[in-house]
Amino acid sequence: MRPVVAVTMGDPAGIGPELCLRLLQMSQLQQLCQPLVYGDWAVLQRVARQLGWPEPPRNLVRDLGGLEADAVVPGHVDARCGQASYRYVCQAIEDALAGRVAAICTGPIHKEAWHRAGVPYPGHTELLAERTRSPFTCMMLTSETITCSLVTGHVGLGAVPRLLNVETILQTIRWTARTLRQLRQREVRLVVCGLNPHAGEHGLFGEQEEERFILPAVVQAGREGYQVEGPIPPDTAFIPRIRHRTDAYICMYHDQGLIPLKALAFEDAVNVTLGLPIVRTSVDHGTAFDIAWTGQAEVQSLVHAVELAARLSREQRVDHLWDQV
Repeated sequence: MRPVVAVTMGDPAGIGPELCLRLLQMSQLQQLCQPLVYGDWAVLQRVARQLGWPEPPRNLVRDLGGLEADAVVPGHVDARCGQASYRYVCQAIEDALAGRVAAICTGPIHKEAWHRAGVPYPGHTELLAERTRSPFTCMMLTSETITCSLVTGHVGLGAVPRLLNVETILQTIRWTARTLRQLRQREVRLVVCGLNPHAGEHGLFGEQEEERFILPAVVQAGREGYQVEGPIPPDTAFIPRIRHRTDAYICMYHDQGLIPLKALAFEDAVNVTLGLPIVRTSVDHGTAFDIAWTGQAEVQSLVHAVELAARLSREQRVDHLWDQV
């Protein structure tokens, strides 16, 4: 039986609606799963008419309504659109927890629109963690070329050192290794990045975060049987010689992992939230307001994200994996 993957439309004023329209026309996906778009039917209709595309099958859209389609201005930040995109995600989470869908794949939201709507979360990950009551979550961005997991996520750079500790780094290593092991059906090799230039240079830079937090986590992970090395100086961690022997990087903060990943795999990478009792993937790009509703948006990242969500929902027993960690 094909798993049903809830695909949230993202911000209605962004490229999410056209990506969903393209997705539902892709017959090859039907062999793997059944995408079900969570969004506003009227917005999808309007975008389809504007682009001269066929309307999607009504039974493949979970119409959550509540948004006046004619009031949406493509490419503009709007609190109403922020509230709508928030509503799509909340309903998808509820349905996934109830077992009505096998996985969630989220479209791009606009964080400022969420803020204007009074949504008290900086992004999907924090919302998912609270709604699923998950004590630990982290972001893993994965592609055939490079995979990076983030110990800290959407926080200011100055807050990163305060958020590092041995257990959080160790949990990121565990979840990354076990998820990739499920996907690739083999043992995987991880590289852990240092926080500071030159991985601290034995305390010369920073506050000895490498010695106090990162190295102890690496040592413990090795004792648990994971193939892991580090801390590696971040400026050389991603060179081809190291990259070719590495299945995934454990990165201390957002841009440490996202800069090399987007440079190498911008159109192919998929965001996976690790630590949840449900499967959640996402596109690895934003709302692209500058080209919204023009038909120029590439659907490749969304296709990869839906495919991975379907694979994880079939191959990875999330509840069993949670018990291991």
